[in-house]
Amino acid sequence: MSYKDRNIDRKRMRRTSTKYEYSQDFLTEEISREKAKARQLRNSSWWRNKISSGKCYYCGRTFNPADLTMDHKIPLSRGGKSEKINLVPACKECNNKKKYMLPTEWDDYMESLKTQNT
Repeated sequence: MSYKDRNIDRKRMRRTSTKYEYSQDFLTEEISREKAKARQLRNSSWWRNKISSGKCYYCGRTFNPADLTMDHKIPLSRGGKSEKINLVPACKECNNKKKYMLPTEWDDYMESLKTQNT
């Protein structure tokens, strides 16, 4: 590899590295904005009404409304937004198990649990 080729590769790597850093910064800022929106919605009458039944969206069990958490059906880390259509009340157990899963992945996970128990 010639000196000129190595220089071109270095420049290309620098450009790619900078682009990646920019993308990471953008994603971090975007997730921070979405979390702030979720905090606002958590303090709204819409959310209080949503949790008033005390029912977990995932398992269907009933809890004290104060014990329910706000879950993003499509997680922020997977491109979800803090919009009413994407937010559901979840018990802590379901929310912790679901983590970053998409709805279809969660359904597959729940189905696998049913299969194991039969």
